[in-house]
Amino acid sequence: MYNKVFLIGNLARDPELRYTASGIPVAHFALAVNRFKRKDSGETGQDVDFINIVAWRRLAEICGEFLKKGRPVAIEGRLQVRTYDAKTGEKRTMVEVVADNMQMLGRKTDGASSVPVEEKTVDSLAQSSEEEIPF
Repeated sequence: MYNKVFLIGNLARDPELRYTASGIPVAHFALAVNRFKRKDSGETGQDVDFINIVAWRRLAEICGEFLKKGRPVAIEGRLQVRTYDAKTGEKRTMVEVVADNMQMLGRKTDGASSVPVEEKTVDSLAQSSEEEIPF
C-alpha cells in the first residue's frame, strides 16, 4: 500500500497556527488547485478544487511564518480520512492532506520591483534553524 500526494496550488487563506494541549504546533490551511476540463461545447475551462492541508510540528511553524494567502506552494504528504460528530449530532467524514514537506514557489514582489525568492524546502529552513525537525 502506498499513500502519497503531490499538489501544487495557491493558498486559499493564511495558515491558522494553533497548539495542542501538550504544546505541539499544528497549522491548517487550504490549497486552491486548478483542474482543467473540456466542456460539452468543446471549449476548455477550469474548475478550482480547495484541498484542506494540515501540517504538524516545525513544518506547521514554518507554514505559519512564511505562507500567506495567494502564495504558490508545492505540498507533499499523505491523504487522511477523519470522522467526527457535527454539532447537529451527525457523523461527518473529512479528507485532508497531512503535509510531510512544503516548498514555496514563485516570486515575492516588493513594491514595483520583483525580487526572486529562492525556493526553500523544510530541510533548508530547518538547517538555518537551531532546532531539528522532529519528524
